[in-house]
Amino acid sequence: MPTVNWYHVISWGCVGAMVVAEHVTDGWRTASGLPLAPWYDASDVPDDWWAAVGAPPGRAPFLRGPYEGMYRTQPWRIFQLSGYGNPEDEGRRLRFLLEQGETGFIMEHDRNTADHLYDVDNPEVVARREDVGRVGAVIMSVRDYETVLEGIPLESVYAHPGGGVVQHAPFTLAAYWTVARRRGIALDRLYGTGQSDFFLTYVGCPPKQQIPPAAGLRLNADIIEFCEQHLPHWVPVSIAGYNGADSGLNGVQELGAVMAAAVAHLDEIARRGHADLSALARGVGGINLRASMDLFEDVAKFRAARKMWHDLLATRYGITNPRSSQLRIHALTAGSAMTYQQPLNNLVRGTIMGLAGVLGGAQSLGVSGYDEAISIPSDHAHQMSIRTQQILQHETPLMAVADPFAGSYFIESLTADVLEAAWAVFEQIEARGGFIACLDDGWLHDLARDNEAELNRRRREGNAHTIGVTTARSDVSPFTVQGFEGTTDAWERGMERLAALRRERDGAATTAALRELGRACATGANTMPAVLEAVAADATIGEIGDVFRAEFGDWDSPIRW
Repeated sequence: MPTVNWYHVISWGCVGAMVVAEHVTDGWRTASGLPLAPWYDASDVPDDWWAAVGAPPGRAPFLRGPYEGMYRTQPWRIFQLSGYGNPEDEGRRLRFLLEQGETGFIMEHDRNTADHLYDVDNPEVVARREDVGRVGAVIMSVRDYETVLEGIPLESVYAHPGGGVVQHAPFTLAAYWTVARRRGIALDRLYGTGQSDFFLTYVGCPPKQQIPPAAGLRLNADIIEFCEQHLPHWVPVSIAGYNGADSGLNGVQELGAVMAAAVAHLDEIARRGHADLSALARGVGGINLRASMDLFEDVAKFRAARKMWHDLLATRYGITNPRSSQLRIHALTAGSAMTYQQPLNNLVRGTIMGLAGVLGGAQSLGVSGYDEAISIPSDHAHQMSIRTQQILQHETPLMAVADPFAGSYFIESLTADVLEAAWAVFEQIEARGGFIACLDDGWLHDLARDNEAELNRRRREGNAHTIGVTTARSDVSPFTVQGFEGTTDAWERGMERLAALRRERDGAATTAALRELGRACATGANTMPAVLEAVAADATIGEIGDVFRAEFGDWDSPIRW
């Protein structure tokens, strides 16, 4: 096996969004820059690796899967990110997807309002009102949430109610939970996942105005502790490496950074000392990874992630509780791999990337819409993403055997290489002061930028190919994809709902609840009870955002606008 140059992998390994491996003068490489031999035998697998391979699925170190029966007993959950326009539009889309066979839903909120914690009358939103509702639904209050969730049985559906951006998560979780309470559903009966992800917030799509990462970590720890007390079936946060990977980090950088982010959360929980770290670790051990077009490296990455999590908990924290050590993975196929040229080719890409997630043992999967490079997914694109997963589940034997690549000389060697490279990235982040420090100083952003520059160079030189874009461009097809228009009145209707809310609510109760939220932020108390009270008192997303901004300030981003 060729010697791995970890500096190459960490510093400028290609992003690999649309590249499987590059045939260069010194041989083939994976998307993360790991060299590939023409064939493999037992000598390529480290001697101590076979012990991990010998442990069956559901047994430490969980290389081969978190559960013994895997998909025979727990088929992966079909999860599609969805949302646009007004609350009514979002509700219709969610119900449509559930009717089509989705087994859980992920809500998408309007990026103009939700990410920044702005109401629609904020000057920054007014200036861009034509874009409001085009990517995600405009949801400003618990009343909007009630509209979205009408007709959806919260007690029996697995939910991801949005809140990908860290500062947005407390509001969206509180709103979802408040709707459940108003229906008489106890919080301990709810099943779902929060996100509150640093990679989206501070790397992939950083809002122009947002709280600093240290404050975001405090809010996430509040959510984790609150869920431990009140929502035993809820995954409080999901560290979404996907958003870092689709912004430029390669696969091993993604994995190393995800584990560094987990350590930041675990260390903060340990510092507080409010609860048993072993129990709360499970709340951090539900992550989100990208599935790209490098099928073999991604299979290796998913397998390596489970072992890395187990080893991290055992060696750093002395946690051997199997329930906490069983890492759960949501796989999302790379939106950046989807092209607007010849978009029906994306059906093939989505299938290949989805297959990587399944072969790697993910617990849930989202397949990007074939029209993702053109618009938010249309109903048909969403349906086809669901059908892709249903075909994989029901027309192939993929669910019959756990970890079917186990024992392959190639896959085991590659998994060991991915794991070693990811540890190297993790250790470099720790040496620089940890995950939060690497956000504040822009180091992770630099990695992503350099990878994108390298990928673009390789495309220019003809070493990276995308069918329909860099090659086979003359294809003539009778089929066209128009893209999804969505709605055009989201801002105007949002203004109407906002005015009605302010007119009809108990203003004194809202003011008192927001004042209490400010006190919780200032005193170090857990903020989630106060956020719940504010949401129940009809406080808006913008008003909660104003409290966070007043108490925590704005992040001095290393990205200059």
